[in-house]
Amino acid sequence: METTSVSNIYSLNKSTYINLRWIGIIGQFLTINIVYFFFKFQFNIYLTNLIIILGIISNLILVYFYQKNILSNRASFLFLLIDILQLGSLIYFTGGILNPFSIFLIIPSVFSSSNLDLKASLTLICLTILSIILLTFYHIELTYPGTNKILVNNFYYYAIPTSLIIALIFLNYFAITFGRESILRKEALDKLEQVIAKEHELVSLGGQAAAAAHSLNTPLSTIKVISQDMYKQFKDQKDIKKDIELLVSQVERCGQILKKLSLNPSQEDNFINQELSISEYVSEIIKSFREISDKQFIINLSQDANSFKISKIIEIIYGIRNFIGNANKFAKKKIYVSVKSNNETTEISIEDDGDGYPKDILGKIGEPYIKSSSNKDNDKSGLGLGIFIGKTLLERNKAKVICRNSKTRLGAEVIISWKNTFLKNI
Repeated sequence: METTSVSNIYSLNKSTYINLRWIGIIGQFLTINIVYFFFKFQFNIYLTNLIIILGIISNLILVYFYQKNILSNRASFLFLLIDILQLGSLIYFTGGILNPFSIFLIIPSVFSSSNLDLKASLTLICLTILSIILLTFYHIELTYPGTNKILVNNFYYYAIPTSLIIALIFLNYFAITFGRESILRKEALDKLEQVIAKEHELVSLGGQAAAAAHSLNTPLSTIKVISQDMYKQFKDQKDIKKDIELLVSQVERCGQILKKLSLNPSQEDNFINQELSISEYVSEIIKSFREISDKQFIINLSQDANSFKISKIIEIIYGIRNFIGNANKFAKKKIYVSVKSNNETTEISIEDDGDGYPKDILGKIGEPYIKSSSNKDNDKSGLGLGIFIGKTLLERNKAKVICRNSKTRLGAEVIISWKNTFLKNI
């Protein structure tokens, strides 16, 4: 699996964004009019309410004319830009940077950093910083009742925009970082769900094919017997002999196809749901790899003291198979697999004789889309997403998964363990 891909789909939920804008617009309207009519501050009430009306119009356009349920990256950028300009205009007429509500200027850019692409986010951040600087030097003074202007010491005056810009950069940095991680994790989880859905579909198709093969065995045998009798009766008639020979050969071919579909023709229909012990499952998984791999598998099942059966859980089987597949991929010659159990726990250990996990990503093992900075390891794809999927699937089924470099060999080691109480209740 490719470990360096990053989702390029950035968007905002339309209904959520519209609701947030309505809350902001209502808050602006109430604040402006209460401050003017109740507290008697002096500013241009008509222009400020007009700016709020323009915000209402832009939100109505978003409600009635933008038909999609999800805002694209471009549309989100345009409406967040409108938010910055609209709020900046309000602050311009109500005291500039000294307006205590000027802190709301940083919200649109922070919002974009966790939802939009880097280019759009950086553009909005720069525009916000520019707005803060302009509002520091250019604005209409806000006056107290009685036409008294607010006087502030210069140190404090310039400290306000400085702190806003620092907060803006700080918050956006973390929003970009965590937003990207959230998108990557969501993408990885989506792929995990696709993998499991496909596995369930394959099992379902396998069961249907086996059932069909089992059910068709009897009528096919009848057809085979009749066709052979017809061949004996009409073998001297050249005009129909070829047709009967073709019929017999096609019946034989159908039998071979059904034999393959049934996987094990001597097994009953319920073989798909058979219960096996952890050791047996591990053995079956390794057997499938031996057919396609030139590596040597060294298996130690002698310490498996418990042989109780468990139901076939696709997530567990796929998770174990994923880690054994990784060991097979990165091993040089040998893969060591052991199953240990006692009265309380069951543990699977998977080791290889490869180069092990790169040191710079060892602390990140289990996260999706990780990549080593070492040139030697950059060519090794599958180190991030595959482990993430396997680890997540097993941990969802109460397993404890430890990924580390082997203490006894040079390669990587994965230890998967369960409490027996869980396995027995599957």
